[in-house]
Amino acid sequence: MSLILCRQEPVKHPFYFEGLGVHLYSSQELCYVIYHNPLLVLDDFVDDHLIEFIRGELEMGFMAAKLEKWQQSGEDTDELLFLILTECDYYNAAEIKHFRQKIENYRKMPPPEFAKAKADYLFTRKQYGKAVAEYEGILEMPKESSTDDAFFAKIYNNLGASYARLFSMEKAYRAYQKSFDLAKSGDVLKRIYYLSKWNPNLVLKDRYRTLITEDVKAVWDEDMKKAEEAAQKVESLEKLDELFLKDPIKRMKGASELVKEWKGEYRNMI
Repeated sequence: MSLILCRQEPVKHPFYFEGLGVHLYSSQELCYVIYHNPLLVLDDFVDDHLIEFIRGELEMGFMAAKLEKWQQSGEDTDELLFLILTECDYYNAAEIKHFRQKIENYRKMPPPEFAKAKADYLFTRKQYGKAVAEYEGILEMPKESSTDDAFFAKIYNNLGASYARLFSMEKAYRAYQKSFDLAKSGDVLKRIYYLSKWNPNLVLKDRYRTLITEDVKAVWDEDMKKAEEAAQKVESLEKLDELFLKDPIKRMKGASELVKEWKGEYRNMI
């Protein structure tokens, strides 16, 4: 992932934001990351390392001092984020107000629901390993009134999807099984079926097999065939790279987008 620089600042040592796996080279990029990824910056984002980056690399000593003073006060740490957005003058007052409201809404969520929102967001950002850690953390939390079987079925389903995208098929299979046992979702049963077909070590249990009619199986098998065709396209990536290596940038971009589409077709099956 890369960000577009709006104003070049004298940064020799960029700030690495692990949440997105990106390096930040300017105050504008810092603000952009905060504003558009609130779920990833709410807890412990503004630390001594970031403050030193602001002071030493961005040469914004006054703001760094204000951040340190607020840290020492022990008051609401969310204000540190608002302070950065305000001092950098990258977003206007209305936008910062909107961001503040978004943060307040997140803070009102029960811990398991907030953790799920964060995990789901990480999944959408293709940070599958981090999403797995968040989903598994939710399963270890004390149960609350909002965490019923339907909630945990979603957690196990999303955990299974994360593992599948990490190609940890056995773990994905077990997670999907737990999800189905809690909510009896047909979509989850379909994913269980796919995994059992793709991995011979995953045996479809009788209690699932009896729920899949021949008509349903025929439809799913056809979908699986399409997925395998998409997978064959993915296997030709190296040839595509060679084919477009010396072609104009636009053609390279077109090939990249096509490959991304193929990958999506295949991975979205599970």
